[in-house]
Amino acid sequence: MSRRKKTNFQPLKILLDQYDWERKKYITREFQDYGYRLSCELNDESHKALYIKLAKELPREILEQARTFIKDAHNVRNKGRLFMWKIKELRRNSLT
Repeated sequence: MSRRKKTNFQPLKILLDQYDWERKKYITREFQDYGYRLSCELNDESHKALYIKLAKELPREILEQARTFIKDAHNVRNKGRLFMWKIKELRRNSLT
């Protein structure tokens, strides 16, 4: 009798069904995907080009720190504005 080992892998069909194919229409690079996801997370899809540009030019560490800061903030009216402020603060602190 052969026993199969249980793995944490999911079938490919399940993974492909979870992928949003319509949204990925013009995204060809990783930084574009990251910028787009960031704009969706901040509810600021009208400025997605800005987030894609930031994902391309800024270190990912700064973007991730600002992103986690926004995730922890409550009662924020404009997440995009707070995100940009946090990036400014992080960049200022990294230069000194």
